[in-house]
Amino acid sequence: MKKSHLFCILALACIAISCGRDPKKTDNYSNEVNPEKTVEETKKKPDFPLAEQGKALFEGEGTCVACHKLDTKVVGPSIQEIVAIYKAKNASIAAFLNEESEPIVDPSQYSIMKANFAITKNMKPEQRLALEQYMMSLAK
Repeated sequence: MKKSHLFCILALACIAISCGRDPKKTDNYSNEVNPEKTVEETKKKPDFPLAEQGKALFEGEGTCVACHKLDTKVVGPSIQEIVAIYKAKNASIAAFLNEESEPIVDPSQYSIMKANFAITKNMKPEQRLALEQYMMSLAK
């Protein structure tokens, strides 16, 4: 299947999933805003000093938000699922984003995620670490 067809299918899937839901408070990327978990809270955690930068990347140039939500599988697995597996295996999300490690969450989705490596591999190592810290900061 051509990449353009795959992209169109993913875009239509995202649109179909987002239609028909009850109106909730959302950000510019259709993510539900959860006042109980703010970036201010994560910035205060000494383990995640780059969480705020990671949030901006996740929702912006990283385009992660298009496929990953906090606790719901959309195109890709939820952030909570990703973090739980990476913590259990003591693995690095940042290394995966640089294609330095194998997929461990859902290898069947690897071909879809591979398209985003063009974006994440061009990021600075600190930016990939910021994405990881942001995701880890959201784990329960």
